[in-house]
Amino acid sequence: MTDYIPRVADSQMEDLLEAMGAVLVQGTKWCGKTTTAAHHAKSKLYMDDPFWKKQNLAIGATNPQRLLEGNTPRLIDEWELVPQLWDAARFEIDHRDEKVGQFIFTGSATPKEKDRKQIFHSGTGRFAWLKMRPMSLWESGDSTGDVSLAELFNGKSADGASHIDIERLAYLTCRGGWPGVLKMKEKPALKVAKSYLDGVINSDLAKIDDVKRDPQLMQRIIRSLARNQGGQIAITTIQADLMQNEHESRNEETIAEYVNILKNIFLEEDMAAWNPNLRSKASIRTSDTRYFVDPSIATAALGIGLNDLLRDLNTFGFLFETLAVRDLRVFADAIDGTVYHYRDSNKLECDAVIHLRNGHYGLVEIKLGGDTLIENGAATLKKLAKTIDTTRMPEPSFLMVLTGIGNYAYQRPDGIAVVPIGSLRV
Repeated sequence: MTDYIPRVADSQMEDLLEAMGAVLVQGTKWCGKTTTAAHHAKSKLYMDDPFWKKQNLAIGATNPQRLLEGNTPRLIDEWELVPQLWDAARFEIDHRDEKVGQFIFTGSATPKEKDRKQIFHSGTGRFAWLKMRPMSLWESGDSTGDVSLAELFNGKSADGASHIDIERLAYLTCRGGWPGVLKMKEKPALKVAKSYLDGVINSDLAKIDDVKRDPQLMQRIIRSLARNQGGQIAITTIQADLMQNEHESRNEETIAEYVNILKNIFLEEDMAAWNPNLRSKASIRTSDTRYFVDPSIATAALGIGLNDLLRDLNTFGFLFETLAVRDLRVFADAIDGTVYHYRDSNKLECDAVIHLRNGHYGLVEIKLGGDTLIENGAATLKKLAKTIDTTRMPEPSFLMVLTGIGNYAYQRPDGIAVVPIGSLRV
């Protein structure tokens, strides 16, 4: 595989295969799961191969162990088509001499509800989970990678360069992190996200659980979510937005069902709230923040291009936040961390809190760029840092303003790192 593009997930995959019997790779379609998994596999079974699909399904229903035969690690792509493979793999791992590195399962959706009843074991102790997303700017070669998120946690100062100007950032936001676009010219690359979204709405929607649903309603709900990227919005807010902007009246249960479908196919990945120990008596808001897994989904849903973003910097700022969160999540996963948001009853907010399993954390404000926005972000970070009760939890490892544009990463006199997205890596 000479054309293989290295991914941040590669090192995670290697570590998990050395520790567990099987790795389940999940993520939205076209994000590179199968390519990455195949790179690490010694044998492969593509369940959805049109030539063999009918045979695979028949064998899977009667003798799933047969499909697991092959050199290890063995890739089972789109395993959810035969959910019995889950328990079969668990059984094989338990009864083979070699207990680790046996299987790699990939899937673009959780199994249908009726099929989940056929899975009798959670996989605990045998399966590890690995989530993949569209490529970060570092993976796609658009970031210099001069500033390491891992090294910021170890006390290193921010120092580096970025070559992304505002026009390029607008293009990258609309293009997205789909691996298939990297060898395309700019004009066709910008059409990929729209084609992807059309496929989800007009084809994948019907395959999720064999329930007939309204593609037009899904399209309108996706547009509503696109208008509200980075917001802690309830289903009732989406309902009101649909009435105001789409002239669509639906009950809360229906809207919630469609939103959950987007989560089940990993198109939407909401961000949970961070819950620190505080000195103040402010109550912490616990609503999730709405994000697509890639900003290009939002631009495709809204029918806007890079020139539209350049004319509307407010919308550009919200969609850049979706891009930044995508990259932070890719990097945080690789260093055993999770990305949260913070908001309290005093209206103090922080766009991203990267919290590691060891208890260390960093506070991040995401801004498109410019001195005023950077100053506003720095003020928020310092205010939140002072609110945290450091007698009950450690001080933040770093405070960072993550910007869309800017030629250089640097450390301010107050210690806050200012880092352009075009210089960041894991």
